[in-house]
Amino acid sequence: VQLQASGGGSVQTGGSLRLSCAASGGTFGMYAVGWFRRAPGKDRKFVAAISWRGPGSNTKYTDSVKGRFTISRDNAKNTVSLQMNSLKPEDTAVYYCARSRGISVHTAADQYALWGQGTQVTVSS
Repeated sequence: VQLQASGGGSVQTGGSLRLSCAASGGTFGMYAVGWFRRAPGKDRKFVAAISWRGPGSNTKYTDSVKGRFTISRDNAKNTVSLQMNSLKPEDTAVYYCARSRGISVHTAADQYALWGQGTQVTVSS
């Protein structure tokens, strides 16, 4: 299984972007899926994660994106999306999607075994 992240780009403060993570060669299965980001010169950090169920999925967000970002998944299409609204310059980073080792959402990167390539998000002031 390979994960492909897309949807990054450059926007101004207050703008929106929608990132997508697609699984190829397999499915996300019953695994939770998360998004992480790495800002220039900084460590990779957790952004959001969602468990495998559809409606009623368990989700988790880092505090700095709560109310602005929404994670969702379409198991039939094998995609997980991250809708990012009210973007700020501090959201600038390379964003990565990853499949968890299990069904529960986690914030720690070492709980994710399968990673996609990153997609760049740049927010200008």
